[in-house]
Amino acid sequence: MLVRSLIAATAAVLMVAPVAQAQDTSAQATYGSVRISSGFAPDPHVVSLTAGGSIDASNLGSPCRGSIARAPDYEVTYTAGSLPLYITSTSSSDTTLVVNAPDGRWYCDDDTNGNNPLVTFNNPRSGTYDIWVGTYGGGTSAASLAISELYSTGQSSGGGGSSGGYPDTSARAAFGEVSLSAGFTPDPHRVNLTAGGGLQASVVSSECRGAIATAPDYQITYSAGSLPLAIRTQSSSDTTLVVNGPDGEWYCDDDSGGGTNAQVYFAKPASGVYDIWVGTYSGGNTSATLLITETP
Repeated sequence: MLVRSLIAATAAVLMVAPVAQAQDTSAQATYGSVRISSGFAPDPHVVSLTAGGSIDASNLGSPCRGSIARAPDYEVTYTAGSLPLYITSTSSSDTTLVVNAPDGRWYCDDDTNGNNPLVTFNNPRSGTYDIWVGTYGGGTSAASLAISELYSTGQSSGGGGSSGGYPDTSARAAFGEVSLSAGFTPDPHRVNLTAGGGLQASVVSSECRGAIATAPDYQITYSAGSLPLAIRTQSSSDTTLVVNGPDGEWYCDDDSGGGTNAQVYFAKPASGVYDIWVGTYSGGNTSATLLITETP
């Protein structure tokens, strides 16, 4: 599966001309920096930070909103390819985005996805993107910043937000793929990934829970034998599972893996492709481990 799913974002991305401002693009980014090239993995690249600051972003121009810091919160040095670039933040508070792009212009957004902003570059340039995550009502708030080429990571506002789009089984899995045969070792097969995304799993079925990505997180091509197959999550956060099996059916779970971990169990698994999404029950993103086992 080499085709990537590209969701056409309808974000109200607003561009303003350079003006005098208190933001310092030459300052060291508070929460770090990264160098990535088109096709980077894992996708999305997620950073936890504290949004907000003491400067009114509207000083940059009327499209910009919120309270931001002087120094960038995060800096991305990006080598562009043929894919779009999405920058979004998720938080339990109302956040905003301010981005200074390689062309020197300022791009701002407030509420493209509920209280979460999204800035989309359909034809991104190579160069440095300085990013500020603001708070609409002032003060500070915990937030996650996500950088993606595969999908609009902020299409919903978290646990209670509206959904947009549908999981794409044809998309390349963000955290890789593997071929396994019955009796595989080591068992369990483990994958570290970032759970969550911009879609509500309930678009698949009312029985499905959590926020998931558009593209699968992981893909298994499995040759079945006489053993059962279990797909399980491990995380300090409340995670969910959405699995599209070889029969084309959807299988979902929330807390069957013990505590707030999820498990989808196949007593008599079929051979074929299993596309797997790991969701977050309350929205946003979190670190998680995916386990594939025949000895649940």
